[in-house]
Amino acid sequence: MRSTLYAVGRLWLFIFLAELVLTVAALISCLSAEEHRLNALPRWGWVLIILLFSPIGAIAWFVVGRERTPDPKVWRQGSGFPEQQRPGRGLAPDDDPEFLRKLAKEQRETQAADRELLSKWEMDLRRREEELRKQDKSDD
Repeated sequence: MRSTLYAVGRLWLFIFLAELVLTVAALISCLSAEEHRLNALPRWGWVLIILLFSPIGAIAWFVVGRERTPDPKVWRQGSGFPEQQRPGRGLAPDDDPEFLRKLAKEQRETQAADRELLSKWEMDLRRREEELRKQDKSDD
């Protein structure tokens, strides 16, 4: 008798926990769904159904409440547009030949300016070394 009572108690505990998990999952799903993806009722209506008619309300949310296909008027990332037809997108900088040409030209100009500056520094250093050598010879 006692073991039967424990088995029934465990079964009811399992059912309660499963219902609780299902209700919490439905609430999270409902509250995080975008407004245009809700079917039949506003968000507050689905929340009430999920809470008041548990677990039937949670099951109803997963079966009826969520829209299966995205709204065609609203573009979402990864919604199937070919890359060239995605709204509001141009070429990425590393795919744009004009940008790459401009970048290469700027790099050549920068390298030329750097070489010229280095050359000036070397000439200045040689001049200073010569001046120091002349001073050392005159001090002797």
